[in-house]
Amino acid sequence: MVQRMIKRSFAAGGRYVSVHLRFEKDMVAFSCCEYDGGEEEKWEMDAAREKGWRGKFRRKGRVIKPGANRMDGKCPLTPLEVGMMLSGMGFDNTTSVYVAAGKIYKAEKYMAPLKLMFPHLETKDTIATPEELAPFKGHSSRLAALDYTVCLHSEVFVTTQGGNFPHFLIGHRRYLYGGHAKTIKPDKRKMALLFDSPRIRWEHFKRQMKDMLRHSDGKGIELKRPSSYLYMFPVPDCMCKEEGRELEYSNTTTLV
Repeated sequence: MVQRMIKRSFAAGGRYVSVHLRFEKDMVAFSCCEYDGGEEEKWEMDAAREKGWRGKFRRKGRVIKPGANRMDGKCPLTPLEVGMMLSGMGFDNTTSVYVAAGKIYKAEKYMAPLKLMFPHLETKDTIATPEELAPFKGHSSRLAALDYTVCLHSEVFVTTQGGNFPHFLIGHRRYLYGGHAKTIKPDKRKMALLFDSPRIRWEHFKRQMKDMLRHSDGKGIELKRPSSYLYMFPVPDCMCKEEGRELEYSNTTTLV
């Protein structure tokens, strides 16, 4: 799959951008955010929350505030928002993009604008045949491993939500590329303000995205702090190197 992605990114010298898109139905439901805000969405989200977290969101005294969640940066980015962010950062319609995701909520509707902006967009379902994917179907961790592997070897990795997948991947890429992996971790609080501003001009939005990209580049090479998550900063904590000997690993966990 990696080799196929590189081959399909021939125009970009084999380089591609990978995006971990967390816009699955259960993720949208758990976030308690609103998107279309219509009755159909409300009914679907209420049903999904009841099915997945029986009674948790109906407890007495619990108040759901979608607007507050959005301004606090807790809402999953939509495919359109991801596309606008990448466009603002300078990625154009010749950029090869790999989307790592589960089953996207209302994919036909929400993925359309992202595909329009980035026509060279691939997923595991487009670079592997149904026969090849058959042994993985029904096993979410195996399917995630496929996405993980393709993201691992991308030129740029874009994470849109927290979780073990991006944390492990960021650390693994730091290790592979000597601490210089290119990762984009957007400031979703700032993005919510920009997206919700009715008078914002495209030039201003682009400047903000360029600043966010520079900040992400700087974070990509930062040193580990004592309180940092080990899997995101695997060097040099989990290994040592003695002259004339290979790397020795201590107390590490295989990620893939």
